[in-house]
Amino acid sequence: MGSVDFASMVASLLLLSQGVTLILSKSLLMFFDYDKPYYNEYAVGFSGVLFAMKVVLNSQSSDYSYVHGVIVPSRYAAWAELILVQLLVPGVSFIGHLGGILAGLLYIKLRNTYSGSNPITLLVRGVTDLLKWPFKFLPRRGRITGRGTVGTSRAWRCQTCTYENNSGLRSACEMCGTSRGVDGFSSFQRSSRSDGLPLDELRRRRLDRFAR
Repeated sequence: MGSVDFASMVASLLLLSQGVTLILSKSLLMFFDYDKPYYNEYAVGFSGVLFAMKVVLNSQSSDYSYVHGVIVPSRYAAWAELILVQLLVPGVSFIGHLGGILAGLLYIKLRNTYSGSNPITLLVRGVTDLLKWPFKFLPRRGRITGRGTVGTSRAWRCQTCTYENNSGLRSACEMCGTSRGVDGFSSFQRSSRSDGLPLDELRRRRLDRFAR
């Protein structure tokens, strides 16, 4: 999405989720007679926006998700989590989480009906350009350019022990120590290692080892 679009989405979901939560709280006061208005209750947290982001993320998904051990379609994972979290932790804000889900659905609806950049995106991009403006006058460090070859990191194969992952910067095989030939391959010298093992025996042991 990019930093600007992601920040504008989070800001939009923050405003929408809080607005929908406030409307739901007002509606509860209209239909039910509470001693204390529900919108005067204290609540803190970012979970409402997270629920909204889950709705946006899984809106077009055809996969399945695990929600506290329950397999549900990803498109309905936020609804399942809303119910399960309320059952497991009754003290959480049901209205806040429900407002986040409805805000996510509202955001998807508005995004599909409006093709241009939303005002919050333009605002975030303007603030970002304003913050980056002073850095345009700072001197930039020059880049070091040039041509030439200082070596190659291409792996090569030892023809003695058949080890294939030797670094291109090494002149000898990492497995058997055979020197690398001038043409880029290992030499076919039938020398012996310092431990007294013939190269034929060493090759056989390496092949047995990698064949497991």
